[in-house]
Amino acid sequence: MNVQQAVVEHRWVKPIDQLGLADAPSVGGKAANLGELTRARYPVPPGFAVTAEGYLEAMEKAGVRDTLRDHALPPAGADDSVLTAASQQLRATVLGVLMPAALRAEILGSYREFGAGSPRLAVRSSAPAEDAADTSFAGIHDSFIGVSGDDALIEAVTKCWASLWSERALTYRSVQGVTEEPSIAVVVQLMVGADQSGVVFTADPRTGARDRIVVEAATGLGEVVVGGQVEPDTYVVAKSGFAVIDAHIGSQSFSITADAEGQHSVEIPATARGRRVLTDQQLERLALLAVAVEDHYHVPQDLEFVFDADRLWIVQTRPITTLDKPRTHTEQPPQSTNKVLVHGLGAGPGTATGRVRILRSVSDAHRLSEGEILVAPMTRPDWLPVLRRAAAIITDGGGITCHAAIVGRELGRPVVVGTRTATSELVDGAIVTVDGDSGVVYDGAVAASVSSTPERGAVSASSPRPATDRVGGLPTPEVTATSVYVNLATPDAAERVAASDVDGVGLLRAEFMIMDALAGTHPAAMIAQGRRNEYVAKMSAAVERIAAAFAPRPVIYRAIDLRTNEFADLSGGDVEPHEDNPMIGYRGCFRYVREPELFRLDLDVLFTVRKRYPNVHLMIPFIRTRWELAQCLADLDSHPLGADRRMHRWIMAEVPSVAYWIPEYAALGIDGVSIGTNDLTQLVLGVDRDSEICRDLFDTMDPAVLDAIDVIIERATRAGLTTSLCGQAVSTNPALAEHLVRKGITSVSVAPDVAAVTRHNVSAAERRILLDRARSDLRMSANGDRRGATR
Repeated sequence: MNVQQAVVEHRWVKPIDQLGLADAPSVGGKAANLGELTRARYPVPPGFAVTAEGYLEAMEKAGVRDTLRDHALPPAGADDSVLTAASQQLRATVLGVLMPAALRAEILGSYREFGAGSPRLAVRSSAPAEDAADTSFAGIHDSFIGVSGDDALIEAVTKCWASLWSERALTYRSVQGVTEEPSIAVVVQLMVGADQSGVVFTADPRTGARDRIVVEAATGLGEVVVGGQVEPDTYVVAKSGFAVIDAHIGSQSFSITADAEGQHSVEIPATARGRRVLTDQQLERLALLAVAVEDHYHVPQDLEFVFDADRLWIVQTRPITTLDKPRTHTEQPPQSTNKVLVHGLGAGPGTATGRVRILRSVSDAHRLSEGEILVAPMTRPDWLPVLRRAAAIITDGGGITCHAAIVGRELGRPVVVGTRTATSELVDGAIVTVDGDSGVVYDGAVAASVSSTPERGAVSASSPRPATDRVGGLPTPEVTATSVYVNLATPDAAERVAASDVDGVGLLRAEFMIMDALAGTHPAAMIAQGRRNEYVAKMSAAVERIAAAFAPRPVIYRAIDLRTNEFADLSGGDVEPHEDNPMIGYRGCFRYVREPELFRLDLDVLFTVRKRYPNVHLMIPFIRTRWELAQCLADLDSHPLGADRRMHRWIMAEVPSVAYWIPEYAALGIDGVSIGTNDLTQLVLGVDRDSEICRDLFDTMDPAVLDAIDVIIERATRAGLTTSLCGQAVSTNPALAEHLVRKGITSVSVAPDVAAVTRHNVSAAERRILLDRARSDLRMSANGDRRGATR
């Protein structure tokens, strides 16, 4: 084979690992994004793209390209029947095209590079305008999974081409004003198993809040989530600290699997329903990866993910297209006395009042008039032409990230999904008011009032609001002797959070920032490649941004604490040992002793940062014994950073043995102890914090856990150490806040969004303690006076 032949053979097919964002005009947004992530070492299944030029070449050779180009948009004012007829004719034209022999050979040649046999594939449309910053084309074009064999692959590619001419594609191009000649690429990837899958937004698509991560997940393949076939679990995770703020358990009676025979629907036993799909650990891993992807693109992302056993894959990412769109309906009903007819999940913000029109299938679309409220079992992407006419959308099933919800938001329609009973409870022709923010449907027309979106980070209406003093009619911040710190994981929100009433950063997690700095590569591999300086520079820049925002307030940097299963997901991670229980395995301080080069990476970062920002200090995680901490500190002292005695040395108190060793740790030169409630709870109670079966046992307020916390605070205080507690319970439980303050804790550290509530709880606790002491002093004084009077 000569060079010229090789060039010709790769004319229309491009390997994913050779693609980037600049290739989007040729391979489409979906393939370009997957290529971008693959080159950045994110976990993406291998594959290749059939370019849009390949599609156009096939249409040109068949002599139909001009005809198709002339019908790029539906006829002006076309009704549903005209649109259907036009679509059927155009799709038939494309399906009738014989794929050119050279293009077919190129596709099959790339397929064979996946290995012997007929590996199963995911074949997905990737239009040039798809997954762009202003148009998502979510679910508009077809995709096929479980494809196996040469003929099946060629047929799937051709069907993807034909989906460019579906009714929903024609309508969507019209709605979005896409006037260019339609073309489409196809991305072909190896199929990965799917135990759990779904969608994750790195900002809340309903409210636009960028300090939230929203996850929807189901068992099996993710088509049931994005296709709205089931009501998935919905999780809301705080971006800072990654605490699970809300977990809504969905309703899933079946899952979809795929094999060589195609897709199969598998019934989920009744005894297995109603359980959480994702554990807290999986959510944390997913959040870590999603935030890293968002940091890579510098804009919020909408990702599709798959958990295959313990392996986490990204199978798609795109910008969220609806965050900055103005609402077409900005009114919300006040506290209405109107009857609430159904509840669901608010999936598209705003309100609308109109007449109910219940449609059981898309064939009933002609019954919906402009401005009516569409009510359906599930509005799948095929319903796009009818969605355009609806004033609001209500469904029995689906979640906030299903295709219909995404498109509904793009159209600016209030959307309520997952009601379960809307089609049976609502009456066709009745007047209702739909509140897409709260997920409620009211009987009749509700008088509305204009509302404004709260500032990011503000305390929500449902949260307890801090009771502040008022001077001249203006609220003044509460002052507490106990410091209120925040937990952070990325520099994204540093400036905004630093501008709020907080005393510093009590826990700066390294794990999330290192994902970007490592670029998907295992630290050992990065060091071996001579890229140590690159890593240190990236990490230092991220930490410096946070340090600068909070200076001179302290920032406590917790060294890398990834577990073996998390390191194993990185490129070069095959060097990691296999552990049955990584949560209590090779991690934290002990790993630094065994791998001093890993610890030295953190030391290099802090040494660089502290030259400009001496408010950053070091915290060492997961310490079990005195000897490992002594060795770790010896390694610190041998590093140039060790000579900087102004830097505070903190340890995490996560293992119960820390209570015993605190006097010894203090003697080694430790300055502060930060209690990590999640790990401490699971180790005191002997319960995996991620176990769904044992979740009723996991309780930070258990007396045994509180006793361990008390012992740590008391012994640390006697040893002259600063004490802190990292955990959300102190913000949600005023009794715990008071308990900690009475025990003399120095500070608490919480997610930024609950810092104001935490400050209020701590302030109230301090006032009660002072009041109790004042009353006690008065009683003692009164008793003394009485004794003196009787002498």
